[in-house]
Amino acid sequence: MSGHSKWHSIKHKKAIVDQRRGQHFTKLARAITVAAREGGGDTDGNPTLALAVQKARDASMPKDNIERAIAKGTGEGADADQIETVLYEGYGPGGVALLIEALTDNRNRTGADVRHALSKHGGNLGEPGSVSYLFEKRGVIVVDASRYEEEDLLVAIDAGAQDISLDDDVFEVVSEPGDLAAVREALQRAGIEIESAELTQRPTVRVPVQESDAAKLIKLIDALEESDDVDAVHANFDVDADVLERIAG
Repeated sequence: MSGHSKWHSIKHKKAIVDQRRGQHFTKLARAITVAAREGGGDTDGNPTLALAVQKARDASMPKDNIERAIAKGTGEGADADQIETVLYEGYGPGGVALLIEALTDNRNRTGADVRHALSKHGGNLGEPGSVSYLFEKRGVIVVDASRYEEEDLLVAIDAGAQDISLDDDVFEVVSEPGDLAAVREALQRAGIEIESAELTQRPTVRVPVQESDAAKLIKLIDALEESDDVDAVHANFDVDADVLERIAG
């Protein structure tokens, strides 16, 4: 396995440190605003908004913040139309493909931040379409494999999940984007505690990365994610789970 789920699990367990909570809430609010603007403010009729709101709740974002973000997206905020989704494509150490999703009100600022992070940490920006074909959008749910057996998760298949796989000590439950909410709900009804649930660009081809390059790659991903405008970073690395544990410290 690629170590992707393991890496998300490591980051989840480390949680959101206090000094980054405000920045994290800003990103979550921006995602809610854009989802509400593009699909309306009703979570029942807007799966993207429902997921964004759920992620905000998972991060203990106050209800008032969530409601303000939805209101901004549905027209009560004059600056909502200024926020746009921008996709950057590039490469990191070891030839790993990177898809960088940003939500920004200033393309020039965001582009400069992304280029700076890439050049500082051994990556480079690619042309549009240079790596996006290596990914496919999927719903991915991560569950702690030390607490559950695969049989416990079979309710996810009945709810529409495509696959359940083991990645070191975590399970990865994969679905079509539109089935993510139903799969998550089925697991929760079955009493399964979920570590993370998100729409992600899942690699179709993975690149093996040695530990020396892996450390540089993770630093690059962290640097990109620290940007206020970067919403998500997707990469097609294949790294052993024990290497990820050492990198995470």
